[in-house]
Amino acid sequence: MKTFQTSILAGAIAVAAAAPLAFGHFRLLEPASWLQESQLGDPQKAAPCGGTSADPGKPTDKVTSVTGGEKLHIKIQETVYHPGFYRVALAVNSRDELPKDPDAKTEPGPNGPKSVSGAIQYPPVAPVLADGLFQHVSKFDKEQEADINIPNINCSKCTLQVIEFMASHGLNKDGDYTYHHCAVLQITANPAKPIDTHFPAEKK
Repeated sequence: MKTFQTSILAGAIAVAAAAPLAFGHFRLLEPASWLQESQLGDPQKAAPCGGTSADPGKPTDKVTSVTGGEKLHIKIQETVYHPGFYRVALAVNSRDELPKDPDAKTEPGPNGPKSVSGAIQYPPVAPVLADGLFQHVSKFDKEQEADINIPNINCSKCTLQVIEFMASHGLNKDGDYTYHHCAVLQITANPAKPIDTHFPAEKK
């Protein structure tokens, strides 16, 4: 497994330095979020799946059905711009299976450390499904979409995690330099395809 600091985000420092420090926010539009989200996507700071220490959020009880070995459509809306990138990961039995937030390279700022760039896993290794998505150093002009390969497994209540890593960002109390959303998936394996052994079997 290899990780590297994203070079595109290093260039974001010069771009972002000219603007006041802002806090990035995003909404998970597809699949359905497990928490009720405001128009900004809040609450979303705390790992692994959003909420904050003051507001854990209200569950939506929504579950998205997916066929294993197929693609899942991901759609996000960045509601408050910040340079950065996105990552998608999957937990089968427990959210403890989700990876820690991306390692951040930081520099001193007037109010404490500020992120410069974050580590991207390439190629992605389970439980990470995709990393370095939607890299950007300027504001998006539309919603961002991608199709992600879902492992061929059986899972009645998997957790799909979508996170945003932000460069040129101050340290958050709850989420450091990362914001978090999750969705609940019910995955039914395609019997015509082999089971993906990179993910644990579901515990009954």
